[in-house]
Amino acid sequence: MTKSIDFYFDIISPYAYLAYQQLNSLKKTKKIVFNYKPILLGGLHKLAGITAPAFNEFKMKNMKNDCNLIASKKNIKFHWNDKFPINSLKIMRGYLSVNDEKKDIYLEAFFNAYWRDNIDLDNIEEIKSVLEKIDIDSNKFFNDLEDIEIKEKLKEITNSAFKKEVFGAPTFIVNNKLFWGQDRLDYAIEEFLEA
Repeated sequence: MTKSIDFYFDIISPYAYLAYQQLNSLKKTKKIVFNYKPILLGGLHKLAGITAPAFNEFKMKNMKNDCNLIASKKNIKFHWNDKFPINSLKIMRGYLSVNDEKKDIYLEAFFNAYWRDNIDLDNIEEIKSVLEKIDIDSNKFFNDLEDIEIKEKLKEITNSAFKKEVFGAPTFIVNNKLFWGQDRLDYAIEEFLEA
């Protein structure tokens, strides 16, 4: 039996947020380990030659409606961020820079800030405010974002995802099988349980 499900995500993806909220509930009821894999979605799209839905008027309209529908059906608090899309580089590097014991609270705080509370995470002061709420020193945080190891780690995970044919977020990989989209989480769980 596989030991975990790889969860590829970027804070910028509303679907990754919706999946994250669902897997948080699952972790409480089932013995499933999720291996969090932060990627830079913009970088992944560039590698794959994909134009993000955010840059297509019709796809964007559908995506907003779709996310609101999913959130309503799944009883997830959700608000389409007025500042979508932003460059998520700082937030994603930040996830890699914080101590392991802070990673869960960091991810929850930033996902909620962006996709529940409509916070502009392109604004440094807003980022500092979120960090303060979860007791992370903002000076150290922003210094760590410039650490070459952190920069390379995010590139490495994103490049590795591309080599595994990941092209969007969220993506789940279990038993070397790829499941793309929040609506494929149940299939990834089935694969995990049946292995």
